[in-house]
Amino acid sequence: MKPAIMRLIQICAFTLGMASLTMAQTPPTPGEPKRFPQITLEQLPPDARPLGEEIIAISSVGLGGPYNVMLRSPVFADRMKRLLDYLRFNTSLPTRLNEFAILIQGKVWSSQVEWYAHYPLALKAGLPQQVADDLKSGIRPRDMKPDEAVVYDVSMEMIQNHQISDALFQKSKAILGEQQLVDLVAVSGTYVTVAMLLALGQEMPPAGKPLPFPPK
Repeated sequence: MKPAIMRLIQICAFTLGMASLTMAQTPPTPGEPKRFPQITLEQLPPDARPLGEEIIAISSVGLGGPYNVMLRSPVFADRMKRLLDYLRFNTSLPTRLNEFAILIQGKVWSSQVEWYAHYPLALKAGLPQQVADDLKSGIRPRDMKPDEAVVYDVSMEMIQNHQISDALFQKSKAILGEQQLVDLVAVSGTYVTVAMLLALGQEMPPAGKPLPFPPK
């Protein structure tokens, strides 16, 4: 069978399985306390309070979301925030592609908070809404630009095969360059960690906001 046909079959099979790849991250059972009660600045150890203040200054959810879980391990939280500072604000990837990569992991993990937080950021950065909405629907986004298609294909092959083909590597390097390709994989893996932390704490969007992935 021709490589192009094999590639098409792989993409179609993976796309068809996207909707059932994971269950939606579910909120706490009604009436049950949060796994990690919301931490406050005053509850942090004195040497971690400057970190808490930094987070409050930049975070739309304050010390909520992943920070509420991360701050149970203050040294880890500090290291993780430094990494996120680079991957969010100083990465070599254009913001449009960076946010697309985060949304892909948000979809794969059905991460309520990741999608809620990053969907508007992706659109603001210039990702076409149809691309984001197709991703959320579990289909290969239509009409992607060449660099968006590379982000999608690299992310999906890494998720499915835990590696990428030589052909995709060469294509990705030609379109993104070496540094952007490395930063793409770095942000993707980091937001898997974020999604897992959110799942651990059953962290959800703010009260009253609809869940991006309603539990089935």
